[in-house]
Amino acid sequence: MPVCQHFDENCPSRSLFDNIADKWSMMVISVLESGPMRFNAIRRQLEGVTQKALTQCLRRLECNGLISRRVIMGSPIGVEYAITPLGHSLLGPFQALHAWTLEHLDEVEQARQAFDGRNAA
Repeated sequence: MPVCQHFDENCPSRSLFDNIADKWSMMVISVLESGPMRFNAIRRQLEGVTQKALTQCLRRLECNGLISRRVIMGSPIGVEYAITPLGHSLLGPFQALHAWTLEHLDEVEQARQAFDGRNAA
C-alpha cells in the first residue's frame, strides 16, 4: 500500500482514520474491553448515543474488523458484540488519548474561555 502524504482525499488511511476517530467508535471499543455485550448494554454505557448512531457505529467497526457480531439464537434472538484482536490493538492509543484529555482539561477550558472572551463582541 502506498504511503499517503498530507491527508490526501484518495488515501485509504484517511477513510479508516475517519471511521475510528469519532467519539462513539472510541467509546464503543473502550466499553467492549470488559467483554462481549448486547446492543442495549452498550447503549446504556454510552449516555446520549441514539439507536441510529450506535447502529451505524457498530456496523463501521464490524466492517473494519475491530469488533465482531454474533447472533444468539433463542427467543428472542439476540446479538452480541465483542472486540477483536485488531480492536484490542486500539485500546492503548485510545487510553493514551483519554489520559491526555483528563490531564489537559483545565488548560483547554481556559483556552476556550479566553477564546469566547475575545469573540464575545
